[in-house]
Amino acid sequence: MSFMKYATAPVLATALMALLPASGQARIVCDNEFQVVQGSPIATPACADRYLARVAQGYGMRVTHVDIRNPGVKARVCEFVGNDIRLRSICSGWRNDHFGGPRIGF
Repeated sequence: MSFMKYATAPVLATALMALLPASGQARIVCDNEFQVVQGSPIATPACADRYLARVAQGYGMRVTHVDIRNPGVKARVCEFVGNDIRLRSICSGWRNDHFGGPRIGF
């Protein structure tokens, strides 16, 4: 009988710990292309990639924020949807106009 009492105590404690919320978990909260840190927006690459992927998906592209981390994919996405006003700052390095990137003219 006493073995059963001592054997169930760790199992019960583990089950209760699994039900408690983890207070130390970090989670990125994005507001469009900005990360919200203590109520203030900060420009971060992670949120910019998520926003770029979401806008590109709105244009019909099948791309995720993980795909956007590849510079080649990001360049192609920016060439396709980079003229969208919402992406002006994110795609500034890949656009071929006077708002960013090299201007190619004749």
